[in-house]
Amino acid sequence: KVPEGVRERAWQTFEGLSALDGALACNKKKKETWGVCIFIVAIDLDEVTFTFTELLKSISVNVCTFFQFLKEVDVNMDTVSTKVDSTVSRLKKKYDVLVALYHKFESYQCKVFLSLYRISAELSSVLVLKNYWITFLLAKGKVLQVEDDLVISFQLLLCVLDYFIKLSPPAMLKEPYKSAVTAVTVNGSARTPRRGQNRSTRTSKQLDTNTKIIEILCKEHDCNLDEVKNVYLTSFVPFLNSAGIVASNGLPEVEVILKQYEELYLKNKDIDARLFLNHDETLQPDVIACSPLERTPLKTSPDEEMTLILPQTPVRAAMNNIQQLIMILNSAPDKPSDTLITYFNNCTVNPHDSILKRVESFDHIFKRKFAEAVGQGWAEIGSQRYKLGVRLYYRVMESMLKSEEERLSVQNFSTLLNDNIFHTSLLACAVEVVMATYGRNASQSDGTSAETELSFPWILNVFDLKAFDFYKVIESFIRAEPSLTREMIKHLERCEHRIMESLAWQSGSPLFDLIKQSKEREGQTDQPETPSAPSTPFQHNHTAADLYLSPVRSPKKKASGPSPSANSTPNAQPTASPQPQKPQKSTSLSVFYKKVFLLAYRRLHILFLQLLSEHPDLESLIWTLFQHTLQNEYELMRDRHLDQIMMCSMYGICKVKNVDLRFKIIVSAYKELCNTNQETFKRVLIREEQYDSIIVFYNLVFMQKLKTNILQYASNRPPTLSPIPHVPRSPYQFSNSPRRVPAGNNIYISPLKSPYKFSDGFQSPTKMTPRSRILVSIGESFGSSEKFQKINQMLCNSDCQLKRSAEVSAAPKPLKRLRFDIEGQDEADGSKHLPQESKFQQKLAEMTSTRTRMQKQKLNDGNDTSASEEK
Repeated sequence: KVPEGVRERAWQTFEGLSALDGALACNKKKKETWGVCIFIVAIDLDEVTFTFTELLKSISVNVCTFFQFLKEVDVNMDTVSTKVDSTVSRLKKKYDVLVALYHKFESYQCKVFLSLYRISAELSSVLVLKNYWITFLLAKGKVLQVEDDLVISFQLLLCVLDYFIKLSPPAMLKEPYKSAVTAVTVNGSARTPRRGQNRSTRTSKQLDTNTKIIEILCKEHDCNLDEVKNVYLTSFVPFLNSAGIVASNGLPEVEVILKQYEELYLKNKDIDARLFLNHDETLQPDVIACSPLERTPLKTSPDEEMTLILPQTPVRAAMNNIQQLIMILNSAPDKPSDTLITYFNNCTVNPHDSILKRVESFDHIFKRKFAEAVGQGWAEIGSQRYKLGVRLYYRVMESMLKSEEERLSVQNFSTLLNDNIFHTSLLACAVEVVMATYGRNASQSDGTSAETELSFPWILNVFDLKAFDFYKVIESFIRAEPSLTREMIKHLERCEHRIMESLAWQSGSPLFDLIKQSKEREGQTDQPETPSAPSTPFQHNHTAADLYLSPVRSPKKKASGPSPSANSTPNAQPTASPQPQKPQKSTSLSVFYKKVFLLAYRRLHILFLQLLSEHPDLESLIWTLFQHTLQNEYELMRDRHLDQIMMCSMYGICKVKNVDLRFKIIVSAYKELCNTNQETFKRVLIREEQYDSIIVFYNLVFMQKLKTNILQYASNRPPTLSPIPHVPRSPYQFSNSPRRVPAGNNIYISPLKSPYKFSDGFQSPTKMTPRSRILVSIGESFGSSEKFQKINQMLCNSDCQLKRSAEVSAAPKPLKRLRFDIEGQDEADGSKHLPQESKFQQKLAEMTSTRTRMQKQKLNDGNDTSASEEK
């Protein structure tokens, strides 16, 4: 099936890979290497005449092994193009979703159908399940333009399951589905078609009148019933009508759906998901490569077993996050609350009507854009998600205004509330939170965002919003909404990072105008308005109002009376301050640059530790060049990426200092960092509409612009070094895994997790009381509550450390594991700090010396505990 031109080019690639240094893997796996070369060349030449599954079978490898080997053969970072990277990324996401959905499909085999039930050769539970899976695959491929959307795909899976359950004999089903189908049959058989009645009408009426099964399915998985009904009526029913696959008894004909799916599969040339039914080895997930388990920190003792925390399934995690969001917003109004109306009425110019018109206008725009991205049948789903975003928008706006009122002692926010960009950004941020909650990808084992068609920055295009303007609202949004989940906080932080590293530096961004204005206003030619000293701690005390009204308001000047900016009209000029001695600096630009410096140094420091730890003196030199470029040669950032400047700065300093560090090594280490994209070093802007590798960019652009500056570092009198920035903990970051307390001896702090189903009645972390927020989790079963009281007494006793140090001479063996689950709201918003944090940690450390005493108590109280549990 491979064209001759593809074979010739692939053979050249194969010979090149085999001749490279370090190509041992390629020489040992010649068959796999040949398959990878054909795959790469066929995509680059747009001559793909085979499916991805056919390729995997021909070289006898599974999906995960193929992707891993493809990464290994790209030795010089020039074998795999960005076009191939994009194709591989799409295949990965589709595969991850299929694996997650097939896992749910398999669970239904046990929960819904009797495995050995058989009426005839044409009707058995095995055939029904096969029919069910292939019908779902066909429906997914026909009605979904975004096939990597896990939530929508799962909702469609439930619709197909509901359809098949209703058409199955009750004797084939388990409870409670058997009773539900029996009740439907008694009231009127769902399997008996009526003459003169359109199939669409019959199927729709079945759902309208017989919702018991879909209700059971939605409750089981915490799905929103209205959303699933909407998917059923607007997407699944039209699919059944257009596909023409239903036989006289209502069940789709296997031969018909197999033929239609075969056509779809050959057209897409990707994964044959029918093979999941056969447990085909090419589709079996590699547990180590594809599904890493979340691990606790390594223990100090090699004899102790490693604790593995099994993650939730992707579907369960997605449904829990969605349910939590819906629980928060169920009580929120669709329109401005009375409190907001009061704030609007207090404004010089009432913004009420303009806010409602803006919300209504974006409703139509969002609905249309969502349908264009996902499919025309999904427009109402998009509208439902937008409405959730509107509720969150009003909720956060009210919280922001209350905070501003408390901070400034004013109630007239006319300028801010009549600012179109502020409202558009706030609304876009609220909708982005909803979209990200629903858009959790199947490969997100740690809750971080994965790219899909609807992923950020898609929302910026929908709202026609500049990334720099959107960035201004992110931190205030997080502070104003304490019920945001850990995943959403991390997602918004990642959005902020993406803006700072590239999106804000795109042509047409207001950032460049701000920099130019600041240089003209200050009369400076050496640097834009940037923070005075990047080494000073960064105080996260700027609000959205400060950034959107900048440069009018200075956050350092708290008004005792009415604020001029708050009381001014929307038409007030930003420079209208009474008799200014000096034009005010742009707060938004200053804060932005400070955050960019912090992000830039974090990235540089991580990469530096991997590559140049033996040359610690070079870090300050590289950072000085890096910062100088961002401040003085900021045009180099236009339509480029922060990491491109970072890697060039590192290479340039190593070059003049005669340290052997090739770009190949830098790029290899960079690929292993979090949230990196190969396009960053494979496709760099050289000049207008011309792109090449980062090495070409360094030689033709970076070095030419900064040659004089770089050569100064080779002299005995280098430029004045920039101070290393003070890197604080992120104001809204939760650690990925349990974090060790300094000097805590096996004591870890981790964010509060809720792996339970909401339908079981467990409290959500955001619904807990202040008292129940702080929970103690001990590695072993701990017994009665008196032991926790003793721990409290121990922590409260100021003399505890002296007594214990006198009683215990030798260092005791620590407890096997102590973990304190604390949701870090105070750390998240940056507004509170524990004044006795060091003492608290010391007292936690003291607990490790009580192992013997606690074990004795456990043995003494074991019987009592068991008896109380039985009662």
